[in-house]
Amino acid sequence: MMVRSGRAWRTNVQASRMLAVVTQRVLAFLVMLMAFAAFAAVPASAQADTGYVLGPSDSITVVVYGNNEFNVETRIKPDGSIVMPLIGKVQASGKTVITLADEITRRLESGNFLKDPIVNVEINQYNSRYVRLAGKVATPGLIPLDRNYRVLDMLLRAGWVAQGASDYVILRRDDGSEPTRLLTDDLARGGPGSDITLRPGDTLYVADADVVYVTGAVSRPGIYALEPDMQVWKLIATAGGVSQTGSSNKFGLKRGGATKEIDVDGQAKLQVGDVINVKERLF
Repeated sequence: MMVRSGRAWRTNVQASRMLAVVTQRVLAFLVMLMAFAAFAAVPASAQADTGYVLGPSDSITVVVYGNNEFNVETRIKPDGSIVMPLIGKVQASGKTVITLADEITRRLESGNFLKDPIVNVEINQYNSRYVRLAGKVATPGLIPLDRNYRVLDMLLRAGWVAQGASDYVILRRDDGSEPTRLLTDDLARGGPGSDITLRPGDTLYVADADVVYVTGAVSRPGIYALEPDMQVWKLIATAGGVSQTGSSNKFGLKRGGATKEIDVDGQAKLQVGDVINVKERLF
């Protein structure tokens, strides 16, 4: 009986071990399936993002280590090609530095010029793929797309929006589609769907801030940025408040180029271009 019990115990242990191995293999298989599904769910554009794609006018340097006679510093021609010693014209446009280096390596080997050459391609100037930044940004101009950029990335690279800028940025695509308006606060806070990946030829435009005007008996009459849902009292507070001679409840409003004022209270919401006049007190 003792022998049989021992054998049964060993059999149960072996069965448990086999079950554990099978379970581990099943779990590993399931993990592999989940990883594959996650990869398949990634957009094709993200999967194919292998680096900057070369184009006409980009300046590059090709180095073949140990064989200086093949080294070239050149600009990609309008037809997308470069010219290499001995192997002649090589199509560079549409390739990354890695795929171009592979193509030059293949040409050197297939032409029996070199055996197992080590080729490296570096970009000197990014000229073919860029985004235009215009308007109220710290450093407007052409910014090269030397990697994947989103709108927030590009604004930060340009030094963010300048003083007196609006609270939104306009994105215009090169394909002629309708412009997209993005709030800078949403971009900075990382709100869902607020940021967009940029493409070559895109234009980002930051307009001057929408403004309103305040005149009359306030501490600092002048021009002020219009904030979302801004009311008369907020504008007056921004302008330093009512002066000693002013009335805290008598305000005149001119809107839309009108020459005649209408009376409003402090709760009235302002629109772009409104002119608020704080009236004098009657003594």
